[in-house]
Amino acid sequence: MSYELIVGLQVSDDKKYTAYRKAIAPILLIHNGGFRYDFKVSEVLKNQEGRPINRVFLLRFEDKASKEAFLSNPEYQLIKKDLFEDSVQSTTIIAEYER
Repeated sequence: MSYELIVGLQVSDDKKYTAYRKAIAPILLIHNGGFRYDFKVSEVLKNQEGRPINRVFLLRFEDKASKEAFLSNPEYQLIKKDLFEDSVQSTTIIAEYER
């Protein structure tokens, strides 16, 4: 069993977002997480939330507790504040589920 999230972002600074992704990679591994899919999106045909999206990815974890541990990791929180918040205009959680 695994726990997965499908997330849409509006990335406004690709260089800084790339640095964010690189910086969080070892923390994801510690928490048994990783990216299964990652897409740059050029056109969104339907968007129920209304927030713009130009990036979609599927993030997987061993279980929901691993996801929560990753998100609350103090090192992750610092990286998120330094790199994510300045590089991403909006976030849309499209789906979360156990697989």
